Amino acid sequence: MLPFLPPYFYYVSIVFQAICVIHCLRKGNQQRWIWLIVFLPFIGCIAYFFTEIVPANRVQGWQSGIGGLFGSVGRISRLENNLRFADTFNNRVMLADTYLAVGRTDEAIELYASSLTGAFTENEYVIKQLVRAYSEKQRYAEAIVMAKKLYGRPQFARSKEHVLYACALAYTGDGTAAEQEFLKMKGRFADFEARYQYGLFLRGMGREKEARHVFEDITGDAYHLSSRERRDNSAWIAKAREELKLSQKKL
Repeated sequence: MLPFLPPYFYYVSIVFQAICVIHCLRKGNQQRWIWLIVFLPFIGCIAYFFTEIVPANRVQGWQSGIGGLFGSVGRISRLENNLRFADTFNNRVMLADTYLAVGRTDEAIELYASSLTGAFTENEYVIKQLVRAYSEKQRYAEAIVMAKKLYGRPQFARSKEHVLYACALAYTGDGTAAEQEFLKMKGRFADFEARYQYGLFLRGMGREKEARHVFEDITGDAYHLSSRERRDNSAWIAKAREELKLSQKKL
């Protein structure tokens, strides 16, 4: 063992080596990996870990996440300085968008709400962002108020804000109105998020069989999507599959 390493490093390396060998055997990976792990334990284990255990896209995700974090800090600082220099509608909204993106939702709400004045009182973009921010903070009554400002507009029917509006109605106890809104969005190949949320709503109402049918329809429709459509809706399709697994456990 190298003199500059702590004594416990030997035991840690043995455990790491064992994990890699077991993973290699279970996955049926090439024999060459086992030889590399056994005879070059440190280098071999590191190489195996990042090649076989950690998918490449996850490593890229870590890298982009770290880069995004530092990038966001610099962007926020710059936008805050811009707002101090010139308190304009655009500067407020740009900073609020960035706050919302990094999870500083309360600060985003404050800026969005204060932007709805004068000529911008009914600004559609800011109202949409407030629906999202209020929903994120579970301030459903306020989300409903904002969503109603958009309700009559044609694009609302197939929007994210419509889904959030229906969910907010459900969370505030207005199940009848919530179901009416969900049904307006329901249909084959309709918004997968809306259908998934409708399934959760039905399950919450104790209508397990109907909920299961919704989740089955989502997963069934997934096979008829183009590769791009399947990628765009992959999160909701995966969630629907998880809900079906839960349904099977309850049977």
